[in-house]
Amino acid sequence: MALIKRVTFKLNEVFYQKPFHITNSVRSSSKVIAIALELDNGIIGRGEASPSFRVNGEIETVLMGFETPISEMLRNREVQRYRPLFDTLDKFSRSAPSLKAGVQYAILDAFSTLISTPVYEILGGAKEYVETDFTISIDSLENTVQDAKKASEKGFKILKLKVGEDLPSDIARVLAVQEALPSMHFVVDANMGYTPKQAVTFAEAMVSNGVKMDLFEQPVWSDDFDGLRFVRQHSGIPICADESAKTRFDALRLIREECVDYINIKLMKSGISDALAIVELARSAHVGLMIGCMSESGVGIAQSVHFACGTGAFTHHDLDSPFLLKETTPYKYRTEGCRLLPIG
Repeated sequence: MALIKRVTFKLNEVFYQKPFHITNSVRSSSKVIAIALELDNGIIGRGEASPSFRVNGEIETVLMGFETPISEMLRNREVQRYRPLFDTLDKFSRSAPSLKAGVQYAILDAFSTLISTPVYEILGGAKEYVETDFTISIDSLENTVQDAKKASEKGFKILKLKVGEDLPSDIARVLAVQEALPSMHFVVDANMGYTPKQAVTFAEAMVSNGVKMDLFEQPVWSDDFDGLRFVRQHSGIPICADESAKTRFDALRLIREECVDYINIKLMKSGISDALAIVELARSAHVGLMIGCMSESGVGIAQSVHFACGTGAFTHHDLDSPFLLKETTPYKYRTEGCRLLPIG
């Protein structure tokens, strides 16, 4: 038996290689919270929260104030009985989901060390590696094509193109990349930037020009479930929910109302407990799954790598933050080109 002794937080800043531009947002850096969960035998489990005000309404300085309450909630509880611990942390599903994710992973990480078994094997051990796409943020047409060519030269087989601020420019940029890289496949992410009719116009342009567009991610506002369904019914391209799908209850509604073909699970939105529930909901309803990330550094991306390889639930993997940040120290994973491989 191993008991949790304390949980501590540390606020860090990570920097992008170049400004990261999505719909109505440009950032050069992001804040992450490093989480350490110490057991009474000296084992330390690590996790990370990558807070988002845009998606979750989180503010980093506010989340830091949860350190003492969370530590008190978990102190002297058995780390190997992680399900009841997850249930306790589910109280933070709406107020601090990224913290919930990081602390839940720190619990699994400590348990993993205790029993000498990697987290991905605890979660099922379904895959030995995943391949990530590479994200090209909003930029000029020339820069978009240049960045896409560089990513292709590095071996990335799927590009995620950000759109959503200017419909004609967005269409022109995607078509220019397609012309430069005719065999490339794409995920296109509007980050809630379009109206339903604009989204359909964009999709029609992609279909008519033969763009290999695997997914159209979050074309409309997060609360516009009717709009998502409208785009799905009229686009001819699989529709994926991101900002609309935070908790298991969001996922259940999206599935029940037939709004989407795919759901993008991000641990920073859902935590591990809700992510596991969404996996089973999607499997039961034959809805596809993508796994994404925010701005996680080495520890944070390890969480998603182990989750994805453990469950084997995803056909699309958007875990490219290690390739977008200036400095990342891998934690219990390694890279081989666009492959991410979990290690113990």
